[in-house]
Amino acid sequence: MEISHRDRGLSYGDGFFTTIKVENEALQLWPYHLQRLQQCQQALHFPELDEQALLEACQNAIKGCHLGVLKLLITRGEGGRGYALPEHIDLTVIVSKSEFPSHYAQWQAQGVSLSVSNVKLGHQPLLAGLKTLNRLEQVLIKEDALGLSGDDVVVLDLQDNVIECSASNIIIVKNGQLITPNLALCGIRGVYLSLLSDHHDIAVEAISMTDLMNADAVFMCNSLMGLVPVKSIDKKTFNLQTALELKTKIEISL
Repeated sequence: MEISHRDRGLSYGDGFFTTIKVENEALQLWPYHLQRLQQCQQALHFPELDEQALLEACQNAIKGCHLGVLKLLITRGEGGRGYALPEHIDLTVIVSKSEFPSHYAQWQAQGVSLSVSNVKLGHQPLLAGLKTLNRLEQVLIKEDALGLSGDDVVVLDLQDNVIECSASNIIIVKNGQLITPNLALCGIRGVYLSLLSDHHDIAVEAISMTDLMNADAVFMCNSLMGLVPVKSIDKKTFNLQTALELKTKIEISL
């Protein structure tokens, strides 16, 4: 499809998206993805979404797909010059499909090593938790990660609180309690974290680097990779076998 040069998603990042795992022509965790889209729609004052039309567009795009990734992106559509909302809003919906990352299975089985990103997240509570099109911080984080060791990075905020990884949430385990960072000021609340929270008692707390390094186990998660154990952060190592056993216990109830 052609996108107008006046589309507000292109001009201002005025939109949001979700990334969905596709298995055997089925949209995994669709109710959670739809809930995410609705939260963005309401927070950004978009018109109400046509849920059935979105579902049909996604289902048409994944016909014949055994394993893949579907991206559903929604913008506020075309607008005139300036930031003010257009009088008439005709949403732009873009559905695209890509191959499933081949390394995720290895990450789940063997764990990942992390470094700490030099790029820190700013605070904007109005957008915190939402997966908007404004992802320049993540672009800089990915670029910074190229110069660091490890498979991915831990990302902090301006107050040095642990927030997330480059494209996933963080969960730590301490004395049997699952804990995830407070995302009231920044970060994205992922679909898989929402799924886990519906089945497990996950505390939401401020997590410092000291808390992270002293955890009994650390995981990162998103809707594509699922739950992935962390085997090291910089020079700190974690017991991979313990993490794998915890991973099995956590996932068995999903």
